[in-house]
Amino acid sequence: MKKVVDDERLMVKICEMYYNQDINQKLIAKELGLSRPTVSRILQNAKERGIVKIIIDPILGNNYVDLEKKLECRYGLKEVFIVDFKQDNRDQKDELARATASYLERLIKDDSIVGVSMGSSIGQIHRFITKGIAKKVTFIPLIGGIGHLGMELHSNTIAEALAKAFGGNSYLLHAPARVSGLMIKEELMKEADIKRIIKMGDSLDVAIVGIGVPNRGSAIMATGYYDEKEMEMMRRKKVVGDVCMQFFDINGSTEPFEADNCVIGIDIKKLRRVPHSIGVASGREKSAAIQGAIKGGYINVLVTDVECGKKLLEIDEPADENC
Repeated sequence: MKKVVDDERLMVKICEMYYNQDINQKLIAKELGLSRPTVSRILQNAKERGIVKIIIDPILGNNYVDLEKKLECRYGLKEVFIVDFKQDNRDQKDELARATASYLERLIKDDSIVGVSMGSSIGQIHRFITKGIAKKVTFIPLIGGIGHLGMELHSNTIAEALAKAFGGNSYLLHAPARVSGLMIKEELMKEADIKRIIKMGDSLDVAIVGIGVPNRGSAIMATGYYDEKEMEMMRRKKVVGDVCMQFFDINGSTEPFEADNCVIGIDIKKLRRVPHSIGVASGREKSAAIQGAIKGGYINVLVTDVECGKKLLEIDEPADENC
């Protein structure tokens, strides 16, 4: 005798009621004299047999789900968000900021501690926060930032702006992002106010970081902390990128550049312990820097554009054949 869950005529009837008439499973079960679990199994069976085919219509004509899934699998990331490629640099940064803002509204919970780095890509996120409903959210800078150049790019400015958008609190790191020597750095890091902010970085729930490359368009040059001569020296040392002004190579190692690390801020190795460390960067030229940041464990979530996403698949071989 044919089992009721294999009755194709009944299967089509139930699918018609559920998908086209919007009748819930409980009412279908009552009307047809079946149990609700039986109705659920019949609906699942219909999908497996191809009687029901669910097609997801891409929002606004953009469908990067496959690319996002491939990158998540290839690089072991928690989530990847792909946005459209834009010719205009400002439009591109707005795309990144909008996607990151939407994610933060979903991600950030009550009493969260959120750390932010510096840079133009994350400096626009606050403009797109529309429903930050989490309560008692604290934003802290992950790196110092004082001076007169590119103040909108500084970590302190970004932390304040995001705190205002979420109705939360922010703390400032009253120190330059970079000092002239390791001894000066060590002494400054002993200051109580600075030490307190750095200590808060041990308890981050979320980190939002830009990913830089050693070129003239980088935030660390725009803020005046590095000049072209220094950047050229870093390129000769095989630097591929930086997070919080701390340099790393293609494998994510910071060791070759420790002697140059005169940064006042969180050690980026601490980002490896952050539940959600979000890297925000775009452009094919940043693919190697993003790859290094992932391999170093400094980010586990990525927001980037479609062209950079494709490049990331090109430059790395899948460790798992299913990716």
